Amino acid sequence: MTSVGDSFSWPFQDSAWFSKMVVQGLIFIIPIVGWIALTGWLALTIDNYRAGRRELPQAGFHLERGIPLFVVLLVYAIAISIPISLLYVAAGAGHNGAISGLAGLINLALTLLFAFLAPSIIVHTYRGGISGGFEVNAIWQTATANPSNTIVAGLLVYVARLIGGLGFLLCCVGALFTIPYSVAITAGIVTWYESTQPGLGPMAQSAPPPPPAPPGPPS
Repeated sequence: MTSVGDSFSWPFQDSAWFSKMVVQGLIFIIPIVGWIALTGWLALTIDNYRAGRRELPQAGFHLERGIPLFVVLLVYAIAISIPISLLYVAAGAGHNGAISGLAGLINLALTLLFAFLAPSIIVHTYRGGISGGFEVNAIWQTATANPSNTIVAGLLVYVARLIGGLGFLLCCVGALFTIPYSVAITAGIVTWYESTQPGLGPMAQSAPPPPPAPPGPPS
């Protein structure tokens, strides 16, 4: 993937893109199982893109690949929502507009922070599983190593989410396409992001040690 803009076009270079997306979109309708399957499809799409293959994986229940990323993103979402919910409850109980305004500011700050960290979180979870997704120091170091690329990737991941939601404006039917397409876009963004961060490109992974040299002739 030569540029982050390829993220939007590569999904359509698969001749079977429509059927793959729609079937995966139908699977997504299944609560929890479908959501995990979609995150697994995201991981498999990253596999293809990292290998230079401009093709989408077959639709299916990719639960084994999806569980790590699903768990990590769910935990982060819960961690972000708890303080916001508590502040809104306190504001409602006391009819306090100041607390409500504070809750709104904190909500905005946490949303922006999560958008900034999301590409790094996905990359570390993809590479290290659930434990990798919670290596907060490593995630922060990756995100801040090249902040301009992190901001670009984070904004585009957010744009991909908006594209995914557009399908619900068409009586929800359009979401069968837009949600998988947004996931395919995200896979491209993450692949590009990984290749641009210092020490995170596919070729930067540690290579196995060379085999030992054969013994010399006896003296």
